[in-house]
Amino acid sequence: MRLNEISDNAGARAPRKRVGRGIGSGTGKTAARGHKGQKSRSGVSLLGFEGGQMPLYRRLPKGGFTNIFRKNYRVVNVGRLQQAIDAGKLDAGKPVTEAALVEAGVIKSARDGVRLLAKGEISAKLTVELTGASKGAIAAIEKAGGSVIVTAKAKVRAADSKKSKRGTANKAASKGKDGGDVQESDKE
Repeated sequence: MRLNEISDNAGARAPRKRVGRGIGSGTGKTAARGHKGQKSRSGVSLLGFEGGQMPLYRRLPKGGFTNIFRKNYRVVNVGRLQQAIDAGKLDAGKPVTEAALVEAGVIKSARDGVRLLAKGEISAKLTVELTGASKGAIAAIEKAGGSVIVTAKAKVRAADSKKSKRGTANKAASKGKDGGDVQESDKE
C-alpha cells in the first residue's frame, strides 16, 4: 500500500450540496430557503430573538468583571522538573529559576512568573526560586531534600486592613466621655 492508494470508506465524505443551480438539481430557484420572508434573505441574524418575548440573555442578570491587574502565571509541575533533570536539560546542582526553565525548554516564556504545582514525583535534591509554589509542591521538594524560595510578595488584602481600621474607629466612637459604654435613655 502506498500513500496515493489510501482512500476513505465509500460514502464517508459526501460532496458539498451546491444550491441554486437550476431546477434539475432539486435545490434551484429559491435554493431550499422557501419564498420571501426575512429568513430567505442574506445578512439575517435572528440569534437570541424569541419573537418579542424578553430573550434569555436579557432575563439573566449581568455578573462579574474582568480584573485588568490579573497575573498570568506559567505552571510547572514537580514531575516535569524531574523529567527535565532525567533528560539532562536541568542541572540539579544549580538553582532552578525562571530563566533556567526557559533556557532548558521546560517553558516557552516566564509570562508574569512561574508557579510550581505538586503533580508528579520528584527525587532530585533541588533549590527552586520561583514566583509561587503550592503547599504540596513545597512539601514534595523538601521531602526530596531540597528547598523552595518564593520570590512573589505576600498579598496583603486591602479589605482586611480597611476592616481593622474601621473596627478600631467604631470602638473608640462607642466609648463615652468618661470611658464607659454609651447607653441610650428610654424615652417614654
